[in-house]
Amino acid sequence: MKQEYTISLFTEDHIGILGQITIILTRRQINIESFTASESAVQGVYLLTIVVTTTDEMVQKVAKQMEKLVDVLKVFVHTSEQIIYQEIALFKVSTKSLMSGNIIDHIVRSHNARILEVSPEYMVIEKTGHRTEILKMLTQLESYGVLQFAKSGRVAITKQVKELNSYLEEMDEANNVRPEKMKSLN
Repeated sequence: MKQEYTISLFTEDHIGILGQITIILTRRQINIESFTASESAVQGVYLLTIVVTTTDEMVQKVAKQMEKLVDVLKVFVHTSEQIIYQEIALFKVSTKSLMSGNIIDHIVRSHNARILEVSPEYMVIEKTGHRTEILKMLTQLESYGVLQFAKSGRVAITKQVKELNSYLEEMDEANNVRPEKMKSLN
């Protein structure tokens, strides 16, 4: 059964990693629904957040393939229930249509949004939330003349306690085990 998954991929900052990831997803015919790249809490390590809809079996295969890439440090796969996430949207709307009565105040307050800029021709409204909340606000604003609309990809953090630092330390320890010690462990 297909469902939405968030893939959190930690990588070093090297050219070409996005192309390699895209190839892995394209080969499996998985469409990227959302993509965000940012710095992580670990200096020199970057976080790529990718949202896809596929089966559990397929997302696990893709994650294993991604983890084999040279520049990839760790890949995590989460369902929406296992993470805390938000998206951000900017709406540029006609000032004239929203200034009649207290329409703008009602829309902004009811959607927990905020006004970033007001000019005689337009105003810019910012909304953070889940995709459904943002699209609901877009639908409401469309009747007042949306001039522009832009939405970011998903930004997510996990609910799990173990952080990337722990995984990196474990990887370092595993890589520092000497051949003599490996023989004694067997």
